[in-house]
Amino acid sequence: MPSDIANLRNIGIIAHIDAGKTTVTERMLYLSGAKHRVGRVDHGTTDTDDDPEEQERGITIFSACVKFHWGDYNINLLDTPGHVDFTAEVERCLRVLDGAVVVFSAREGVEAQSETVWRQADRYDVPRIVFINKLDREGANFEKVLQQIGPRLNGKPIPIQIPVGLGPAHTSDPFRGVIDLIEMKMLEFDPESEGKKVSTVEIPEDQMDDATIWREQLLESVYELSEEAMQLAMEEKPVPPEMIRAALRQGCLTRQIQPLVCGSALHGMGVQPLLDAVGNYLPSPADRPPVKGIIPNKPDSEIERAPSEKEPFCGLVFKILPAKTGDNYWIRIYSGQLKQNSRVHVPNRDKKENIAQLWQIHASKKERDGQIDQVNAGDICCVIGPRWAITGDTVCDTRDQIELPSIKFAEAVLSMAIEPENTSDRKKLNEVLEMLKRQDPTFHAVENEETGQNLISGMGELHLEVIQHRLTRDFGMKVKFYKPRVNYRETISKPASVTGQCNRQMGAQQMFARLDVSVEPLENPASPVQVFDRIPPDSTIVGEMRTAAVDELRERAAGGGLIAGFPLMGLRLNVTGGEAHEENSDPVAFRIAAGDAFTQAIEAAQPTLLEPIMRMEITTPEEYMGDIVGDLQQRRGVIGKTDVYGDLTTIVAYAPLKELFGYSSAVRSLSQGRASSSMEPHGYQAAPKEDLESFSY
Repeated sequence: MPSDIANLRNIGIIAHIDAGKTTVTERMLYLSGAKHRVGRVDHGTTDTDDDPEEQERGITIFSACVKFHWGDYNINLLDTPGHVDFTAEVERCLRVLDGAVVVFSAREGVEAQSETVWRQADRYDVPRIVFINKLDREGANFEKVLQQIGPRLNGKPIPIQIPVGLGPAHTSDPFRGVIDLIEMKMLEFDPESEGKKVSTVEIPEDQMDDATIWREQLLESVYELSEEAMQLAMEEKPVPPEMIRAALRQGCLTRQIQPLVCGSALHGMGVQPLLDAVGNYLPSPADRPPVKGIIPNKPDSEIERAPSEKEPFCGLVFKILPAKTGDNYWIRIYSGQLKQNSRVHVPNRDKKENIAQLWQIHASKKERDGQIDQVNAGDICCVIGPRWAITGDTVCDTRDQIELPSIKFAEAVLSMAIEPENTSDRKKLNEVLEMLKRQDPTFHAVENEETGQNLISGMGELHLEVIQHRLTRDFGMKVKFYKPRVNYRETISKPASVTGQCNRQMGAQQMFARLDVSVEPLENPASPVQVFDRIPPDSTIVGEMRTAAVDELRERAAGGGLIAGFPLMGLRLNVTGGEAHEENSDPVAFRIAAGDAFTQAIEAAQPTLLEPIMRMEITTPEEYMGDIVGDLQQRRGVIGKTDVYGDLTTIVAYAPLKELFGYSSAVRSLSQGRASSSMEPHGYQAAPKEDLESFSY
């Protein structure tokens, strides 16, 4: 493990699907000497896509961690998925990373999932650099991508390289190298060594004018970041490269800018300068602010942990991989030291855990011969031994405790009923589903004991399809699968006030309680349910009776609505008063009255269904736009905007998830395979009347 935290880099590769994230990762491993042959996504030979499902589909599904060295730097790199169904993998990685490399395809540019991952990085204040990939592809356009990043992502990319040529080898001016605008040299990459041999040559005369213009733009950005550089410019003195890099680093760390490099990862062009940029511009753990948390069970407290080995230990569990020999817990160490055969506390569960073994991670497995005795602040490792912690939990020193903010994941939008073909397999199926839930925070499974079915929920069709394949192929389960269904939400249409009562004989005791409750819709229908105690201070309802009534309302609200038991949202319940008798009232009576009031209130407020709406982005050649728009309208879609980029049109639309089953296949059919689409959850809106009528309560 590295002793110098300043030379440690915890970085992620994030991008839209097919932008080349895994190829970039493979090339980094090869160029750093961590592996001797370059893996290929299309051959299923990459280190990080080591799951059979990933190799079969040619996409990343599960985040993977690899460790390698580049010069003086020790790099922990997390390769993440690009498909929106697996956005939880990106979320958990960005939560624990210090910096990110955002990859864009030079042909497709800024795409839908590019925006999603950029917003996720913004949410966690992650500094990033930009790599424009695939400059050797037909239709590559460096400047187009650069111009999209500002307005579409609210970014400020600063090119420190520009390409020489664009497109494949058979074109008149193919991509053949990059110009380093800081040193004002051209870099050429030897194809026979697959990019390991880099030659620094003078800039060709026919490229010098363009290079000079781009360098002037770079220096203008540097002047805004460095007063020292501005002073040199006013004195008409040259700005040394070291000063340019220092200014860019400071601008990157404070998230004012994103240094931009370019190349073709498939052919090893531009990846060495990208690795240099990771070391030069992205932060070490020591460059990041201290993590903030609370003292367990004291929500109003706030304490910090600096990234130092001298601080008390704390870390965050960000991924769990079930294994027969003991689950593998991936932990980011924020402060202190974690030692093998030690004990830690998990404040989220109020449990102590054993740290039996510590391992370095390679891809999704423990690194061979990678067992270690100790992990220091800033690093990432695999731990074997814990039993109670789940993804997002804090692990900390047992004597000096802290609870860090957890990881928030999007809610599942699609469900499917499954059941074992043989009742004897039911126990095994439930065990496997529990294992998958530990591994994937966006996967949910609930058993219906009456029907014997399990309702599994995920982020989309592909997500559920991968779960199906894992059950049948990886675990050998014989399972029946039923048609997916949409996860609706329930809310109310108008305010209402009711009185719930308990007036019954329980054994020899007469029980009495009366509770006045009002309910009202919230302005934002996507808001969680709110429950407030508004009982006047002089009320006869006191102490535990009051608490019992409010707790019962919260539990009823968490249990779902009256239409079909879907989760409730967008409403507020107020307990406004009531009556208690001195002898016949107790907390149980007020729980009964609260339950009666809840049912009455929701019925009186006209419950209704909300359906999930997806934000879609379709990129299509102009000639297919009419057919695609017509199809969207038939699916109750609303066009948000259209943008034209050369011969391609990008359509942003919003449509109900119910109408979008099989949409990716449909859009390919409408465009003869030339259009692409992606979607992500956007929000909820009132469902059609026929959907409401299909349920009864």
